[in-house]
Amino acid sequence: MKNKKAISLLFLSNIISGFAQGISMIAIPWYFVEVVERPEVFATAYIIITFATLFWGLYAGTLIDRYSRKTIFIITNVVCGLIVGGVAISGFFTSNTNDLLVILVFATTIFNYNVHYPNLYAFGQEITEKRNYGKLNSYIEIQGQSTSILAGAFAALLLTGTINKTMNLGGFTITFPFEIQPWGIHEVFLMDAITYIFVILIFMQIKYSRIVTDKLEVGTLFSRLKNGVLYLKKNPLIFRFGLTSYMLFAFLLVEIHILLPTYVHDFLQGKGDIYASAEVYYSLGAILAGLFVIRVFKRFNSVIGIIILMFFVAIAFAGMSFCKSLWYFFIANLILGLTNAGVRVLRTTYLFNHIPNNVMGRTNSVFNSLNIMVRMCLIGLFALPFFTTEDNIRFGYLVGTAMILLAIIPLLLQYKALVNLGKTERD
Repeated sequence: MKNKKAISLLFLSNIISGFAQGISMIAIPWYFVEVVERPEVFATAYIIITFATLFWGLYAGTLIDRYSRKTIFIITNVVCGLIVGGVAISGFFTSNTNDLLVILVFATTIFNYNVHYPNLYAFGQEITEKRNYGKLNSYIEIQGQSTSILAGAFAALLLTGTINKTMNLGGFTITFPFEIQPWGIHEVFLMDAITYIFVILIFMQIKYSRIVTDKLEVGTLFSRLKNGVLYLKKNPLIFRFGLTSYMLFAFLLVEIHILLPTYVHDFLQGKGDIYASAEVYYSLGAILAGLFVIRVFKRFNSVIGIIILMFFVAIAFAGMSFCKSLWYFFIANLILGLTNAGVRVLRTTYLFNHIPNNVMGRTNSVFNSLNIMVRMCLIGLFALPFFTTEDNIRFGYLVGTAMILLAIIPLLLQYKALVNLGKTERD
């Protein structure tokens, strides 16, 4: 594999930023549910932020296809570091961090994700040989989720602290040699901001040679975006595959930020350690996916792998609607991590083999935009009084079950065509 050093530095930067960002993104929803007890404020803000990403995601895709992906990483980290750092510093001068500032950090991180991950995969595709696409995607998944395990563990510790030098994590009791007090949200943000500095320094050291040399397009924003849409219009099978295989991810984002904290608080009647432990089990499942999914389905194909994984997570969601067992909750999150990460690895590898690198950012923008519309509908649905009454939030997982099963149907109906189109995956 060429560009090994560049890829290693790329992974290192992803580990550092992912750790602190992960803690912040776990802490913020729980902050509104448990600390200030205003989950409706967060839900309202989240739907507005999601709507805004519809336009930002489209523009981000054109940036990824137009400019140096290394430069994009550096600029986004500078901007995010300044915003998050500013909010963190303001928190040290006030008794309580303003809700709007907490939401600003959440919005900044979400906007960063809309650039970071498409840019990460496009950059990886740019500097990696085609035969190593599957391996690269697996490595990204393993690295990202290993970081999330640490983020989940530290989030559990920082959100709740210790009681008599002990804390619960994933159903197990951990003893420390000293007491640890819960961190304020501004202290979490300060740690997050500092990591942006390290990431910028790492990216400045990355040197690489491009393996993919597709010509960059330099037209207007509209013309470049239009070309991405036209590409998918000319390739409707890829469009349908990309859209339906993305539905699990659409539900997952809403589940993490809206369903999960309220589900733990209202249905399981748990505390921050249980909420953060869900991230640990999810990440363990995702690591298993990164290690084994490509190997297991190498003898078959990406399409059948995606169908099988989505079917299993639909069953897990159905169980979460009715089962109050804490261990079932952890196992279901393990399954969710395995299936979502597995689908993402298989889906990305399939698309890498069928979409030219110079339109990858824009086609991802189209998929992301449609994905955002689906998420907005879900957020609006879960904001209805029915889901906020008593423990009815649990029925949100039944919605997830129905959504995933409906997404499987087109994949089954067009299975042969997708497999024939995907023969190059195994060349």
